Amino acid sequence: MRSLEKRGNLFILILTGQNGEHRLNPNLFSSIISALSRAKAESTRGSALVTVSHGKFFCNGFDLDWVNAAGSDEETQQRFNLLLDNLKQLVLAFISLPMPTIAAVNGHAAAGGVVLALCHDYVLMRRHRSVLYMIDLDLGIKIPEPFMALFRAKISGSARRDLLLRGLKIKGEEALKMGIVEAVYDGEEEVTNAGIKMADDLAKRNWHGEFMLKLGKDCILNFATYWESLPYLLQLLDFNQHSRNDLRIILEGRPSEPTLLVPTNYVGHMS
Repeated sequence: MRSLEKRGNLFILILTGQNGEHRLNPNLFSSIISALSRAKAESTRGSALVTVSHGKFFCNGFDLDWVNAAGSDEETQQRFNLLLDNLKQLVLAFISLPMPTIAAVNGHAAAGGVVLALCHDYVLMRRHRSVLYMIDLDLGIKIPEPFMALFRAKISGSARRDLLLRGLKIKGEEALKMGIVEAVYDGEEEVTNAGIKMADDLAKRNWHGEFMLKLGKDCILNFATYWESLPYLLQLLDFNQHSRNDLRIILEGRPSEPTLLVPTNYVGHMS
């Protein structure tokens, strides 16, 4: 599951359990979003958040055991769609936090785990024994447009192309050269400590929450272009009236998104 520690102005979100894979299912989604809501409610000027994990994986994507345990094909599809919806909510919960955020990726991140890392303002990574891996297109899965908007906002063209289309398992040094991560470190403890130090340093800058929301507004609005739950989004972001009107205008012209089908070979991400 997860735990949330508070040290002064610093929040530390820790992913624990699930055999160290931290696969995303409704329970974990709910737990993380609840932690972010608490961090937002308790934030002050100068707050910052760092996400760390225990085990071999930072996050190994969706909990496919939970998806495939459904009693019928229809329910399997419903469960898969629910996880996609939950992931959208998680992205918005992160990028709408009124504080800088750092992901200390000290293990493998696959598919939804890559999305989780990119939700943060900064990504640090372990030099070895840690890869970023987008398996979706290998399995015939079209990446939903909201997440493509996130990839466009976070990763430059050639790096985004190679990550998404070539299905590379990108190690720390390569991710650094591609501009996907800010820095790499040798061991798990070093990545975690570096993430906490960066969060402490950012907190000392005495960031104002409204500034952080304005800084991330373009990413939020681009992601929200394909978001279907406007009341939830407005409540989550707590935008002023001007920003609410901007969001409504964008959403009125958004294209519809096709239903994504679960491929029959969608059985896992990494081992």
